[in-house]
Amino acid sequence: MEVFEAVRTVLAVRNYQDKPVPPDVVQRTVEAGRLTASSMNGQPWHFIVVENRETLRQLGAVAQTGPYIAQAPLAIVVAIENTRFAVSDASRAIQAMILTAWSEGVGSNWVGFLGLTEVKSLLGIPDELNVLAIVPFGYPMQAHSQGKKQRKLLSEVAHRERFGQPFE
Repeated sequence: MEVFEAVRTVLAVRNYQDKPVPPDVVQRTVEAGRLTASSMNGQPWHFIVVENRETLRQLGAVAQTGPYIAQAPLAIVVAIENTRFAVSDASRAIQAMILTAWSEGVGSNWVGFLGLTEVKSLLGIPDELNVLAIVPFGYPMQAHSQGKKQRKLLSEVAHRERFGQPFE
């Protein structure tokens, strides 16, 4: 799948088939995060790949906005260093992982945004790191109408040269 096609069609997936994500797809997904550019090449992220069913259940229990993590065959917990650009850099890495997985037919959804302190003790994450997000991955339970998104028109959000000048 081409990059633009992945961006155009990716959707949030919260229901997953009971089917493991193949190791090569997991490897490429994590590698996509690792290869993402970062400010001053700081790479302020750590990716904890979780496939253990009990741990996934526990992650689903502690993530208020993502109980569906418990049904996913895989989750990647993204921990970040306490640096100025860590949130931005790791967000880019998360998006790269989401798009890479999507190009392989694997859906996902961003869960949480900082404040996931219970996850640190569950996964042995050092105190000096913060958990930015949990990203569950899996094959979508139902077929999605790829690309059917409710988005503002390009003319409402894009400008040329100055705010208010139409981008055409």
